[in-house]
Amino acid sequence: MQIVKLKKLVENTLNLNKAEKIVTINLKGKSYIADYMIIASGTSSRHIQSLSEIILSTLEERGAGKFKIEGQTSDGWKLIDAADIIIHIFHPEKRKFYDLEKMWSEPILNEGINL
Repeated sequence: MQIVKLKKLVENTLNLNKAEKIVTINLKGKSYIADYMIIASGTSSRHIQSLSEIILSTLEERGAGKFKIEGQTSDGWKLIDAADIIIHIFHPEKRKFYDLEKMWSEPILNEGINL
């Protein structure tokens, strides 16, 4: 599946399932780990778990691949590494604490480090 369509699918799925404060960060040129990072909040540990399971099943149904949830034992955070998209689903307090939006949205400076 094309990366932009995959990104839209994840964003729409989160939105339809009442995730809060959905933010997409373009990582191109900032990191090789993925092209996009999508961050959203759930209202409770049950909501966070449900959102992550719905994302997995939607991706699989659409032929995007089989992925797994990281942070299965955590009540406040789940991560899905969907190839070129990393999806974080947080409890609002954990999201505020880690503040990934700030960390990944700031420009990366090339300081010309010589080895």
